[in-house]
Amino acid sequence: MMGDMWSIEERVGPAGMLHASWPATETHPSRRAIAVCRVTRPAVVLGSTQVEGVVDSRRAGARGIELVRRRSGGGAVLVTPGDPVWVDAWVPRGDPLWNDDVGRAFDWLGDAWTTALGAVGCQEMSAHRGGYAASTRWSSLVCFGGVGTGEVVTSDGRKVVGVSQRRNRNGAWFHSACVLEWDATELLGVLDLPDAERAAARLDLADAVTGVVDLVGTSDGGVIDGPTMVTALVDALPS
Repeated sequence: MMGDMWSIEERVGPAGMLHASWPATETHPSRRAIAVCRVTRPAVVLGSTQVEGVVDSRRAGARGIELVRRRSGGGAVLVTPGDPVWVDAWVPRGDPLWNDDVGRAFDWLGDAWTTALGAVGCQEMSAHRGGYAASTRWSSLVCFGGVGTGEVVTSDGRKVVGVSQRRNRNGAWFHSACVLEWDATELLGVLDLPDAERAAARLDLADAVTGVVDLVGTSDGGVIDGPTMVTALVDALPS
């Protein structure tokens, strides 16, 4: 088990708080760290360059979904207390896992998720290496509508794990989200889209994304859940 090489903690709170700061990276910036994050209420998390207007605030408010922004790029992600499995990682600058090439910095994390997924029965997974690919026309709006380097896909290209990063002088903070069960309906329901576009996006995204439970269903008689995936990922962390 490689988790002993890392500082591992659980962080629970609103999505905005979890994205705003990570105290461990400030108090011990020279140590690798993993944070298993769980939100206390659903939230749509926008990428750093998205405008808030992509979300219909009236619809979001009626559904009890808050709107927050992360400092990393990409499209909108819906996070709920149980899905996706949200794991952050911190790699200090100068660490053997550090890569000056921003586009390749995810490689180790994508490989770890690929190994973790294999351990729970998801076969023929791989970490994408070919640069960003807009697998649907919704890629600039919805994070899982496209595939970037380091993100994990099935053999037929459906995305299972999304990643993003932010850097400072001390290191790189990686966000990763592993889908358990994919249904874009709730996310699309709060985006500011005409009904026809919303329906088209749902169909396109249904073919472009899948989740762990969608792929393998159960393990040892029970549905694969967040703790199962976290354990598999910790076991797969590089030394």
